[in-house]
Amino acid sequence: MPRKAPTKIFVLDTSVILFNHASIESFAEHDVVVPISVLEELDTFKKGNETKNFEAREFIRIMDQYSKGSSLNTWIPLNGKGLGNIRVMMEETAEPDARKIFGSDKADHRILNVALRMQQQNPNRKVILVSKDVNLRIKARSLNISAEDFETGKVKNVDELYRGKSQIEDVSQDTIDALYNEGFVPRKALFSKDPLPNHYFILKNNKTSVLCFFNPVSRCIERVEKRPCYNIKPRNAEQVFALHALLNPEVKLVSIQGVAGTGKTLLALAAALEQRRDFKQIYLARPVVPLSNKDIGFLPGDIKSKLNPYMEPLYDNLKFIQNSFDERDKEGHKIPEMLEQEKLVVTPLAYIRGRSLSQIFFIVDEAQNLTPHEIKTIVTRMGDRAKVVFAGDIYQIDTPYLDTQSNGLSYVIDRMHSHPIHAHVTLEKGERSELANVANELL
Repeated sequence: MPRKAPTKIFVLDTSVILFNHASIESFAEHDVVVPISVLEELDTFKKGNETKNFEAREFIRIMDQYSKGSSLNTWIPLNGKGLGNIRVMMEETAEPDARKIFGSDKADHRILNVALRMQQQNPNRKVILVSKDVNLRIKARSLNISAEDFETGKVKNVDELYRGKSQIEDVSQDTIDALYNEGFVPRKALFSKDPLPNHYFILKNNKTSVLCFFNPVSRCIERVEKRPCYNIKPRNAEQVFALHALLNPEVKLVSIQGVAGTGKTLLALAAALEQRRDFKQIYLARPVVPLSNKDIGFLPGDIKSKLNPYMEPLYDNLKFIQNSFDERDKEGHKIPEMLEQEKLVVTPLAYIRGRSLSQIFFIVDEAQNLTPHEIKTIVTRMGDRAKVVFAGDIYQIDTPYLDTQSNGLSYVIDRMHSHPIHAHVTLEKGERSELANVANELL
């Protein structure tokens, strides 16, 4: 019988805890070490309404439970079948001393010392520093410490991320005619087995083409018609697909990926306004990403003034829709009325926490700046008759510990695309202006 390999020891950095407070349960049978400097740093994050503050508070509560009746400076079994142990490392000295090597006594260097100390105390076990901070991982490797990113929730291959649509050439004219005349064809007319639910198709032959999707309820290929939505007209096939998903009552979760100017937020907002009678409220939210790494407290004025710079792009979309109507058109005047009556609410995402989300049309802009855990938190709060839309660009991330693989938008596309309740569309063609299109391609 082969000898069982010794378990590993993972030393966690503060960034991992702020990314996901439940990260300590992600290492299977291996042991987890939390340096005391990490707890001290978390203490500075525990106050506030941002997600990182929530993560810090939740982790502190978890550690409080583990500490009852036990000393955290010794190994304590983690709750959960097959999990290893956890301990808080109080001693943050080592030889060599990272503080002397890098010339300062900062938390990162004390965390490195903990990893060095664990290596020295456990020569037969592999010690790995886990951090979302690239610079800290580089420093660790310079000291011959194994260092890794926190992999839980990461999408393995972003280049193969689900795009939501396919183009099929050389489709028979009879099939295309049937879609135009009847509105649908049986699935077996095109495919030997069911495509992914709510997957969109552009069917073409030499003469004509048709837009359609696979309906997982009827199990038919159904035609998708181009139609305006609250005076916003789709300008390409992908926008037609996006509006169809946004208006489909059977789809409760929509994800839209695309570069700047492809119309993600505008289409989501137009669809929400079109369906305003079906929902109690429309929430248009986005995560607050501090400018130049400065907290919003740095900005002048009251809380509304501080948040205006972050919310302004959302108001721009509302103004664009309003201005698309004639001055005498009542529909255009509905938008300021809805804002005043709080039927339409534009808000930072952090201010949603704790609210009931039943019968809400909930649009999350810049979703690529959310963690997978934040995405899960939002989706699991959706109540009866609610619909949630995540829109963003996975290549335009503004937070330091996320990338194309680990952000929440990539995560939800990767995990949900095979479920009938979800639809995804990748918008590829910019429609903002020729200048914006050239900038996306060349700059």
